[in-house]
Amino acid sequence: MTFKKLNHPLMHNNFSKEDVNQVIKFLKGNKNKIFTQSKKVKEFEEKWSKWLGSKYSVFVNSGSSANLLTILALKIIYGKGEIIVPSLTWISDIASVIQNDFKPVFVDINPRNLCMDEDQIIKKINKKTKAVFISHIQGFNGLSKKLIKILKDKDIVLLEDVCESHGATFNKKKLGTYGLMSNFSFYYAHHMSTIEGGMICTNNKKIYELIRMLRSHGMLRETENKKYEKQVIKKYPHLSPKFIFLYPAYNLRNNEISAVIGINQLKRLDKNNKVRIDNFNFFLKHINRDIYETDFDVKGSCNYAFPLILKRKNFKTRDILETKMRKCGIEFRRGNAGGGNQLRQPYLRSVVKKVKLADFQNVEHVHFFGYYIGNYPTLTKTKILKICKILNEIE
Repeated sequence: MTFKKLNHPLMHNNFSKEDVNQVIKFLKGNKNKIFTQSKKVKEFEEKWSKWLGSKYSVFVNSGSSANLLTILALKIIYGKGEIIVPSLTWISDIASVIQNDFKPVFVDINPRNLCMDEDQIIKKINKKTKAVFISHIQGFNGLSKKLIKILKDKDIVLLEDVCESHGATFNKKKLGTYGLMSNFSFYYAHHMSTIEGGMICTNNKKIYELIRMLRSHGMLRETENKKYEKQVIKKYPHLSPKFIFLYPAYNLRNNEISAVIGINQLKRLDKNNKVRIDNFNFFLKHINRDIYETDFDVKGSCNYAFPLILKRKNFKTRDILETKMRKCGIEFRRGNAGGGNQLRQPYLRSVVKKVKLADFQNVEHVHFFGYYIGNYPTLTKTKILKICKILNEIE
C-alpha cells in the first residue's frame, strides 16, 4: 500500500519576520547593552497581566520553572502536606510537588476535557490537602462552579497550570485568573513563544513579592516593597543591603530579548487563537466520530493541538494508525500529553508505591490509544481535510 506524504509537523514556527525585526531594533537601540532581566522584562510582565486580567505577573525562564516557584511559594506560606494532581500532565507539575516535599495525590481524567475528574478531586480531599493543582490540558478548561465553590468552602488553594491553554476561558473569564497562582509556558510549540519562557500570575501582592525574590536567588533587593526592604536591612546591619538572601532559592530569570519577542507575539495572540479554535471545530466536524472520540467539552477551549483518541481498545487498529501517520508525514505524540499516564513513569516508582491502574481507566485509555497532532494558525482548511481523509481510512 502506498501513502502520499503530507508533511504535517507537530509544531510550526511561531516566529515572524516582525519578531526578528523587533529583536534587531532592540539590539541596535540598547545603548546600555543590558540584555539580562531589565526594563523589557517588566514591560512584558505588565502587558501580559493586562491581557490576562491578573494584577501581577513574573516572567521566568520556562513553564517548568513557573511550576517550581509556584509550589515553593505555596510551601513557604502554607506549609507542607498533600496536593491533588492530574495523572495526565507534563512531568514538571508533579516534579515540582515532589521536589518541595509535598505528597502528590493522583486522580483520573474526565475524557470530555482530558483534565482532572471533578468527582475524584472532591473525594480525595482530606485534612492534609493543601492545594489542588489543575492542569488545563491542551486548551481545555478543567474548572467548574461546583469545584471552585467546594475548594473555597474548604479553604483549599487552587493552582492552575495554563501552560497549554493561553486564552481559553471558563464562564467568560480567562483561565489563569481563578487560582491563587497560575502558570504559563512560552515554549516553541505553545500558543505563543519567547523561545523559552514562562509566567507566574497572581492577584496576591505578598505572593508576587515572594516569587520575585525566589526567581533571583532569594535576594531581598528584588522586592518592590520598599518599606519591607528597609525593615530587613535594618534587622541585618552586618550584611550588604544589596546582598541579603532571605531564601535558598534559584536563578530562574529570563532576559530582555525573550521579553521583546513576547511583547510582539502577544499582539497577535488573540487573532491566532481564533484561528486555532476555528481549526479545531473544523477538525471535529470532519474526523470520523465512529472511530475517534469527538464528544469534547469545547466551550471556552483554545486548543493548540488536535486530540486524536481511538474509541475502541484495539491494538491492531492503533498500529495501523501509527504506521499510516508515520508514512504520510503526520507527526504525532502518543499518550496525548507528557508521556501519557504519569503513574506509569519510572520517576514515580519510589514515590507512589501502591497504585491500582484499574482506578485510572480513562487516562489508561488515552495512554495507549490517545494522540495529539499539530494545530497552528497557518494550517489551512484544505490541509485539515487531507489529514482527516488519511485518518478516517484506517478501518
